Amino acid sequence: MRALLVLSTLLVAAVAKDDFVGHQVLRVFTVDEVQVQKVKELEELEHLQLDFWRGPTQPGMPIDIRVPFLSLQSVKVFLESHGIKYFTMIEDVQSLLDEEEEQMFAFQARARSTDAFNYATYHTLEEIYDFMDLLVAENPNLVSKIQIGSSYEGRPIYVLKFSTGGTNRPAFWIDTGIHSREWVTQASGVWFAKKIVEDYGKEAGLTAFLDKLDIFLEIVTNPDGFAFTHSKNRLWRKTRSVTPGSSCVGVDPNRNWDAGFGLAGASNSPCSETYHGQYANSEVEVKSIVDFVKAHGNIKAFVSIHSYSQLLLYPFGYKTDPARDQSELHQLAKAAVTALSSLYGTKYKYGSIISTIYRASGGTIDWAYEQGIKYAFTFELRDTGFYGFLLPASQIVPTATETWLALQVIMEHTQNNLY
Repeated sequence: MRALLVLSTLLVAAVAKDDFVGHQVLRVFTVDEVQVQKVKELEELEHLQLDFWRGPTQPGMPIDIRVPFLSLQSVKVFLESHGIKYFTMIEDVQSLLDEEEEQMFAFQARARSTDAFNYATYHTLEEIYDFMDLLVAENPNLVSKIQIGSSYEGRPIYVLKFSTGGTNRPAFWIDTGIHSREWVTQASGVWFAKKIVEDYGKEAGLTAFLDKLDIFLEIVTNPDGFAFTHSKNRLWRKTRSVTPGSSCVGVDPNRNWDAGFGLAGASNSPCSETYHGQYANSEVEVKSIVDFVKAHGNIKAFVSIHSYSQLLLYPFGYKTDPARDQSELHQLAKAAVTALSSLYGTKYKYGSIISTIYRASGGTIDWAYEQGIKYAFTFELRDTGFYGFLLPASQIVPTATETWLALQVIMEHTQNNLY
């Protein structure tokens, strides 16, 4: 009977959601700048409806493209005609989505406590918000929930505050899920929240940290986009705001900050996945953070967590000028990556955004750094592309656990270098 119920629920959900049957993810390799430019030409062909999971940057850097079934032949012929090598990384996107959805439905029971909450599965926005309420109720002397704004569609934007008391203490900011389809980040944020309350008073490093600094954790930074990934399009990346004069919806919230806004490394096309928006901070999801951080005035570290690619990045993304603290940031990133790799051997690259992956303007940590927040970092979590944004739920806890080791290194360094 339960099997029939699960099947019928899945069928109803499938009818409502976008279909990715036959979609493939191709990994493309370019050998010179000419080939890079040819792949960029594909980006401009909107009728192909390509979704660049990792866009073309420089020769030798892998490019991952989700290609709809109806565009597969055209794309493959284009690549082959220009001598550009590729292979099929994901054979059928929909099959991975079906597995993911089935796993979620198998663990759908509502938790009555954070101990009973399932950290090894993906959760909806409502389930995550319920988790926050449970965590606050269970730990009223350590955790509080702050609403810093409302999303474009009117959903509350919440931040968890972990504090042992005092006013306007130095603080450490973490956000996850600014790109809505990067589900392992929101799931990791939930795990981090539970880890903090479990370790306070038991683990010396975290206890000493929270006795001196606060932690702000925004688990669902883009609630409208995240809700949309559950209700309609699992691979939705942007916000859900409407751009006047365009039928395309949403802005890339990691191109919308007032740091090199509108320069190379973002798109001025509303239909692009990297559309920067009409003006800096146009997205309420971004402006809510900007206003909160500025009003607080004592944030000492700012960490924004994304997926995928296994990278730890520091400023800058929009310019080649080195950050004035580049040597310190580089050494700190190295130490954090070393700690992360010590658990499962997961290999991360690290460096400035522009030198490690690509030019990106209007980004979160460039803005944070230019506000005087020295320790500004972006993580790109697992994996390196085998699953991409569709990382199996079985990897949530290992991903969060190893990432926490890296975060602890950054936290300790921040604590020891308050200024």
